[in-house]
Amino acid sequence: MASKIAPTPLASLRVTRHSIPAHGLIPNTSIQNKPIFHYHGAFPSATLTPSSVEAHLSAVGVVEPQWRFTMYSTTHFHSTSHELLCVTRGSARLCFGGEDNPGRVEKEVGQGDVLLLPAGVGHRLLEDVSGGFEMVGAYPRGCNWDMCYGKKGEEAKVQNISRISWFDKDPVYGENGPVLEV
Repeated sequence: MASKIAPTPLASLRVTRHSIPAHGLIPNTSIQNKPIFHYHGAFPSATLTPSSVEAHLSAVGVVEPQWRFTMYSTTHFHSTSHELLCVTRGSARLCFGGEDNPGRVEKEVGQGDVLLLPAGVGHRLLEDVSGGFEMVGAYPRGCNWDMCYGKKGEEAKVQNISRISWFDKDPVYGENGPVLEV
């Protein structure tokens, strides 16, 4: 059985938000008009394991954990689902918005951080800083994720993004939380 983990109290949580303009065929935050959310140190690293994060997310019941892995080194986005990424090991430099996008965001994330990416936001790994970088990837219940790369022929998939509903509860905090403040 996974050990229980409690997220950082909301009153102590530092959150940054980033809106990224569309670039080429990558819509980024332009369709949903919701920012990327970065919950800094959402989970205390002393008790953090992939299993404990998966158990916590499953207990909150908003998203379903689906994988443990690093991030792909090719820019991609999802047209069928928002994505929650919980860093369970290491640190990495990530790029959001497409590496050729002047409005892109590059940031370093580390163990305990949580990222919520609205559908359509391009993202990729730039560098595994620590070696062994790993995340738990989770998606809203009932959603299946796809892979898009900002290529011709994906336009119909991109149109679907406007039909994806936003969260009624925060995937980490439940009834309260940053994603409900937009």
